[in-house]
Amino acid sequence: MSTSGYTPPKVWQWPWQSGDGSKFANINRPTAGARFEKSLPQGKHPLQLYSLATPNGVKVTILLEELLAAGVKEAEYDAFLINIMEGEQFSSGFVALNPNSKIPALLDTSTKEPTKIFESGSILLYLAEKFQKFIPQDPTKRTECLNWLFWQMGAAPLLGGGFGHFYAYAPEHYEYPINRYTMEVKRQLDLLNQHLATREYICGDEYTIADMAIWPWYGVLAQGHLYDAAEFLDVNGYEHVIRWAGLIASREAVKRGKMVNKTWGEPHEQLHERHDASDFDTSTQDKLEP
Repeated sequence: MSTSGYTPPKVWQWPWQSGDGSKFANINRPTAGARFEKSLPQGKHPLQLYSLATPNGVKVTILLEELLAAGVKEAEYDAFLINIMEGEQFSSGFVALNPNSKIPALLDTSTKEPTKIFESGSILLYLAEKFQKFIPQDPTKRTECLNWLFWQMGAAPLLGGGFGHFYAYAPEHYEYPINRYTMEVKRQLDLLNQHLATREYICGDEYTIADMAIWPWYGVLAQGHLYDAAEFLDVNGYEHVIRWAGLIASREAVKRGKMVNKTWGEPHEQLHERHDASDFDTSTQDKLEP
């Protein structure tokens, strides 16, 4: 029995045609598919990334930069900005690449027929297997890596769409959902903290795509850079997560990966498009803006 004064109707009707008051009100709809015609740009490299530097987008640019740092020249890529707040993910070109209209999306033109890859976890796995890097070759260790990769894919929506939405983006604060999702996020942080108490990285002593998937969400959260929620979540209580988060953040490829397709923060940390390694020195926003 409802105690809030709201009883769900037998058939739900979309109530927010004029916007729900949240940060993403202008793009949220209960329908899929393209909303306008526009082709995607394409650069010179075999790998074409269309993304934004959200936690899910950063996973992929970190891996691409790590591959290049490891000497995999074939991992050179063009990264084009998809501004999700402007609804660019609903263009006909982007929807043809990812019918789910979510960033990131990757096109590999080096294959016989161009390969379309969407969902950040799928992209990480595709690239790690393609180049045989950052994924263990031993079957048991590989399975552990995939366990944690898929854990992140399943757990992060509770952090982002659940906690993040109601704590940071909803039009007002609602006690029940904030308490519910905070409890779950703290359980997840405790899980990671216990796991990392005896390991340098997520999968032991080997740095893998599991770290690259988990860090942009939970590592950044532990460092106080996500939802401005560090004090609220008492992240300092998760000492092993904080140690691991700092270890990942100190990597040069991670620092570069964070910059790609970024449109907020300090101008020198924003590289809206990336087509060459030299772009980090010549094409950040502080060098492009008058």
